[in-house]
Amino acid sequence: MQVDPLYLIASFVFGAVIGSFLNVVILRLPTPGISVVFPASHCPQCKHPLSWYENIPILSYIALRGKCGHCRTSISFQYPVVELLTGLLALAVVAKFGLSLTAAGYFIFCAALITIIWIDIHHQIIPDVISLPGIIFGFCFAFVSTFVSWQDSLIGILAGGGIFYAISYSYYLLRRKEGLGGGDIKLLAMLGAFLGWQSLLFIIFASSVTGTVAGLLAMRSQKKGGATRIPFGPFLALAGLAYLFFRPQILQLFQLYLRTFS
Repeated sequence: MQVDPLYLIASFVFGAVIGSFLNVVILRLPTPGISVVFPASHCPQCKHPLSWYENIPILSYIALRGKCGHCRTSISFQYPVVELLTGLLALAVVAKFGLSLTAAGYFIFCAALITIIWIDIHHQIIPDVISLPGIIFGFCFAFVSTFVSWQDSLIGILAGGGIFYAISYSYYLLRRKEGLGGGDIKLLAMLGAFLGWQSLLFIIFASSVTGTVAGLLAMRSQKKGGATRIPFGPFLALAGLAYLFFRPQILQLFQLYLRTFS
């Protein structure tokens, strides 16, 4: 879809600003009783409030050379990365869907996934406060989306949650310990709500392959053998983003596979 370059630039800036807020959510949401709004942004180490010029997405990190302007403590590289990724995803949804309700809905979806990825990396949890409302919002959004129908969304919720629940319960029966967490089940249901049931096969396959590779590398580096644990949510989320932006190419590859091996 052809979109005015000025709109694309504006969408990137808007996304980067939202990414700055997502960094606050990622930091504070996992801690019970802490507001994601108050107090205002401050250095996590010295608690000094940030001035406006210290809070400009991406640029402030570069200008400050990755350090707090007051205590000179190093600032996590996560901050500009999240801002950059959120800006690029905002640009991508506008480039794909134009200035539309569909673009707005999928930007919210992308922002939720970015938050889930980083929280799961740090804490190995997927907050219900994101995934459960995400399931409901994704289904309601399907009534106005040009990407997925409400019927496909509903089946995606039921199939997504049901498939992973069945896998998790079967693993528990065989090994008598938890395999997939409840957060992963709810996340797959959320992905099904936004992307439809047709996305689930690719998401499960792609996340399983990438998760397995990452798990093997983690086993080698951590030297914990079968006790090694890595968060699976980021792999599900990345597979979902890949399907959102590359659905035609993914379906073409799937059809090619069927023609080749049928």
